[in-house]
Amino acid sequence: MIIDFHTHVFSPRIKKNRAGYVDADPSFALLYSNKKAELATTDELIASMDEDGVDISVILNIGWTTHELCVETNDYILESIARYPDRLIGFASVQPQSTEAAIAEIERCARNGIKGIGELRPDMQLIDPGDAAVMEPFVETMVKHKLILLTHSSDPIGHLHPGKGRVTPEILYYLIENYPELTVVCAHWGGGLPFYALMPEVKQAMGNVFFDTAASPYLYLPQVYHQVSQLVGSDRILFGSDYPLLAPSRLLNEIDSLGLPEETRGLILSGNARRLLGIKSKNE
Repeated sequence: MIIDFHTHVFSPRIKKNRAGYVDADPSFALLYSNKKAELATTDELIASMDEDGVDISVILNIGWTTHELCVETNDYILESIARYPDRLIGFASVQPQSTEAAIAEIERCARNGIKGIGELRPDMQLIDPGDAAVMEPFVETMVKHKLILLTHSSDPIGHLHPGKGRVTPEILYYLIENYPELTVVCAHWGGGLPFYALMPEVKQAMGNVFFDTAASPYLYLPQVYHQVSQLVGSDRILFGSDYPLLAPSRLLNEIDSLGLPEETRGLILSGNARRLLGIKSKNE
């Protein structure tokens, strides 16, 4: 089984009216103002999954800056997981600063089968992890419903690229350290956060943290799989492509070229995701 833990889909309405949404939301504009940045619908994702042998995909929203756009796009994700219940797992978006409205939206989405919130963009959504008035009810509601938080992550150094942002390990670590009860998936290898696991207190704090591989070929050399496995454990790595930015096949080919132990490969491609999402294997 192969589970892609990091994909993005948008409704045909958004795909048709890209410019209108670029004007409406700076987070969307950061990622998709360039017309070369591909937008994919759910049906296009399913076709890609069939082509590349992906069994299940987690479809993520993005960090919209307004509550209204979160609700609109969450509706499409809810519709998508209802259409493909055996192929898709949905994560919703909220604007935590909307406080009561955000909590109500988490409740609504949880009732309708959402498994997490993400991809959170603390930088674009102007979320301060140290703002207890915003963060505590947000986290409490997620924990109550056993939801996973998937957050964008940014390397503090290295090359610039569209959407890189400023969600650096320092910001991620503050969130992780202060809310240890929350299951967190740090996208894009956590912006290098796993390398700080050489500090004992950091490794201890990351007991409920996972890292996805989204866009890995654009960010790191392939050896990152070996290095992160050694530092935090192969049981903390989740295969994610960042489709449609990259086709799953590109990352799958890279993983296959590494000569990873079969157990490690199995954990990365599906075992860890199945454990997090409560998905049984085909043989169970």
